This record gives sequence, structure tokens and C-alpha cells, in this order.
Amino acid sequence: MVENQIAARDITDPLVQTAMRTVPRHLFVPDDVVEHAYNDHALPIGYGQTISQPYIVALMSQALGVTAGDKVLEIGTGSGYQAAVLAAMGCDVYTMEIVPELAARAAETLEGLGYAATVANADGYFGWEEHAPFDGIVVTAAPDHVPQPLLDQLGPGAALVIPVGPIGAVQTMWKFKIDDSGEVIGENLGGVMFVPFTRAEE
Repeated sequence: MVENQIAARDITDPLVQTAMRTVPRHLFVPDDVVEHAYNDHALPIGYGQTISQPYIVALMSQALGVTAGDKVLEIGTGSGYQAAVLAAMGCDVYTMEIVPELAARAAETLEGLGYAATVANADGYFGWEEHAPFDGIVVTAAPDHVPQPLLDQLGPGAALVIPVGPIGAVQTMWKFKIDDSGEVIGENLGGVMFVPFTRAEE
């Protein structure tokens, strides 16, 4: 998977490559799709959610620009695979999932495999202020705008990696940083398709 789908493209970060080689992706997907676990496409994990394709997981992990010891917030735990990759990179991982069944299953999987990640069943729109600031924030579902609380919880030099765009259409993967003057600088990482960002009912 790594050689054919990731290293052969633009993923050069050795931490990301090593994590993608070592995290057992097949243990994060339902039994009925396990034979497709290492194919380069998203897979359903129940409750209308998916596990992202391996290349996209690697792209987002690399775009964060984090290293061992950095504190990372993930919005949209899903199966727990992205959190496991970040933990395998040596990051201090906090991850939020709005679907209680997925949050519980991911926490159990991560703990069972020995990946240290703090999982919360919560609406990730407002981030996790208690543990802010973060050295990186990654969002694995697509809102139609960038949540301001996530930008507010970025530490100095940190990046927010997030797909943004309309439901059911091609979205844009963005990498946002805040410069020394406080201006938000965005970098377009290309077109993607993610499940919608789910909010708690207000």
C-alpha cells in the first residue's frame, strides 16, 4: 500500500510513511469490507460514515507538519484509523466523534491495539478548548465553512487541515495557518470528497 499508493506519489514524510506501514488498517474496518481494507478508496464503517482512503490519510497527516511529541486534535474519529496513524507518528492525540457508537468502538480499538489517544463523544465544531492550543488540527468531515473555534485553538505555527465545501459535491482540502500578524493564510491541497460535517442538534 505505502509503496504503490503513497510513496510513489507526493508523501515523503518518513514519520507518515512508517506509521502507514505499521498501523493495521484492516483492524479498523468492518468485517464485511475487510478484504478491501488496503485498497485506495474510502470504505463504509456504519452510521453514514467512512474511513478515508489511505492516500488521503497520509496527505492530511503530512500536511499537518507535526512530529513526535506534538499535540494534535482530530475532529471526526470515525473508525479511529487517522488517530492511530497520528499516534504511531508519536503525537499526543485528542480526537472527537459525534456518533456515540463510533466513538466507543474507536476508543476500544485504539486501546486494544496500544495506540494512545484521548477520545471524546462530542460535537467537534467548537474544538476542545480544555486542551488547546494544539500543534495541529485535522478535520475528517467536510463543513461548508471553516469553524472559527478551530482556528482560535491553533498554537503558534500550527496548521488546520480541513476539507470545505458543499454536501455531495467535490470539496477543497485546505491547509490554514495564522501568520505573525494574525492573518489566516490558506493553501489549496486539491479536490476531495468527504462525508458532511455533522453537528449536534441545536
